[in-house]
Amino acid sequence: MKLPRRTFLHLAAGAAALPVVTRFARAQTYPTRPVRIVVPFAAGGTADILGRLWGQWLSERLGQQFIIDNRAGAATNTGTEAVVRAPADGYTLLLITPPNVVNVTLYENLNFNFVRDIAPVASVSTTPGVVVVNPRFPAKTIPEFIAYARANPGKIAMATQGSGGSAHIYGEMFKQMVGVDMVAVPYRGEGPALTDLIGGQVQVMFAIMPSAIEYIRAGTLRALAVTGAARAQVLPDIPTVDEFVPGYQAAAFQGIGAPKSTPSEIVNKLNTEIKGLLGDPKVKARLADLGSTTLALSPADFGKLIAAESEKWGKVIRAANIKPE
Repeated sequence: MKLPRRTFLHLAAGAAALPVVTRFARAQTYPTRPVRIVVPFAAGGTADILGRLWGQWLSERLGQQFIIDNRAGAATNTGTEAVVRAPADGYTLLLITPPNVVNVTLYENLNFNFVRDIAPVASVSTTPGVVVVNPRFPAKTIPEFIAYARANPGKIAMATQGSGGSAHIYGEMFKQMVGVDMVAVPYRGEGPALTDLIGGQVQVMFAIMPSAIEYIRAGTLRALAVTGAARAQVLPDIPTVDEFVPGYQAAAFQGIGAPKSTPSEIVNKLNTEIKGLLGDPKVKARLADLGSTTLALSPADFGKLIAAESEKWGKVIRAANIKPE
């Protein structure tokens, strides 16, 4: 049967519009079941603390459970690969943190390409580090610390949460910029590293703020400086490293990613919902209490941040000849 031209064009236009309508409907109804956020760290560290907060807030906002799935191992690579291999349907997400971009340089033979295989969904927050020492350590300021380190080369033990972790690369960049020699001591996570710092087995740590802030408040650790571009609201009297070492800036970022082929409609809906959360005064206040600030970027701009951080820390890793454990 030959259809009239007008009828044919009308039917063709309707058929062409079906995928758009289907995608729109899928985004409107998403999520219809629980969503898993893979946190590629053990429970209790900075990433886990922030991941659980975001899971709770997204659950309340979207009416489905956002369940935290701790997949520690291989410096975040185990959890990241689990997301890379997951269905690209929006129901498996990744908490993205600096080790993801560090590992691009640190590991030569990964089974995935982070930049290619993970789609940026939304940035969440930025969190500075804080240089902390045992209260019995003789230095009380960054200039005093530098002077002590120069007078005692190789005698300061610098705790890290593992080779290539934030505490490690922040410390290595500090060493390179001020010309001091400290020995990096790797631990299996921030918790054990901070415990030994408090006990005096090591002398300094470039810790991430949320994991160290309560120890600073309690006086069991002394803060010398924060590593971000500006003083932290939660520690307003503590200077930045940059005030004494111009150009030194180091801050962790946190965000959400998904498998690369996740529908753009779902990515954009999640980005919109997360930006909505970032505007909530209660969310801002809770993050500020942990030493973090909100960071609202589009998926494209979050991708640019990932690329820039990868380049920055790649230079530090190569200069320090850091190798995976």
